[in-house]
Amino acid sequence: MVEQPTVSPNLPDSELIEAFGSNLEFSKELAPLTSFKTGGPARYFLPVRSVEEVIRVVKAADRLKIPVFVMGGGSNLLVSDEGFDGLVIRLEIFGLKVIGKTEVESGGGELLSSLVNFATEHSLAGIEFAAGIWGSVGGAIYGNAGAYGSEIGNVLRQTVLVDRSGCLKTVTSDYLQFDYRFSHLKETREIVVSATFNLSSGNRSDIEKRVREILSQRAERHPAERTAGCFFRNIPDDTQAHGKLPAGRLLEEAGVKNLRVGGARVYEKHANIIVTTDRATSKDIRQLADIMKKKVQDRFGIELQEEIQQLGSFQ
Repeated sequence: MVEQPTVSPNLPDSELIEAFGSNLEFSKELAPLTSFKTGGPARYFLPVRSVEEVIRVVKAADRLKIPVFVMGGGSNLLVSDEGFDGLVIRLEIFGLKVIGKTEVESGGGELLSSLVNFATEHSLAGIEFAAGIWGSVGGAIYGNAGAYGSEIGNVLRQTVLVDRSGCLKTVTSDYLQFDYRFSHLKETREIVVSATFNLSSGNRSDIEKRVREILSQRAERHPAERTAGCFFRNIPDDTQAHGKLPAGRLLEEAGVKNLRVGGARVYEKHANIIVTTDRATSKDIRQLADIMKKKVQDRFGIELQEEIQQLGSFQ
């Protein structure tokens, strides 16, 4: 999905600071905040640390007709080299707590790894599959992140959202219409400010063992940095394990592992992963991904769909 908004209006800095607060930053470089480490600046950038602040900022942006993009951990994001001509909100709403016996409430800005660690420390099972998945809890819900046959939608009970007009509401998982790497939030653009997960009591040693196993498996096939993980979605196929035909298998058979464009290359251990060097640009990544897609299309007649999100113009 490409987030390519209309152009922000030209407004005096003083008016913008009055509307959004003194923490508003101008021409903020986004590359250091993403796992690819590429891309241009955001015209405006603002970290938000409370639900009330999210509501106020969203309402102000709506009133001023400024396009808004909400950023979590930056791990599944490709920012164009030209950047984003709008306001990037970085969600920094944190906090984890156990509710009742087996439910965990999390702030939308918490790292998914922190949620996994917290659940493990409290002997709560069901979220181990997310070990090693980068990004925030809000982002994981937005894209229904998953692995090893499980998805975040399987364990989400309810979430608190702020819509693009600044209204607050609490919804159950049914509202989110979860599907493979999809939630209704991709259509509504609502913002996850908190979420409650329904886990189960377990043995801490067993949970820790499973988390270690998953982290070890990931370490064998995934690079440690400068990547967004799998670039393309797997293909739904009931005849395959977990009901998905791995895009990495098709890419490998299509012969992409030797491909490189500029500072971007296909990872030697996993054909569905692009890694970057210090000299990489987002254009390099996009061009390499297009070549990869074409090779699979030519070989198998299958058009791969991006798992990552793109921000800005990619003409």
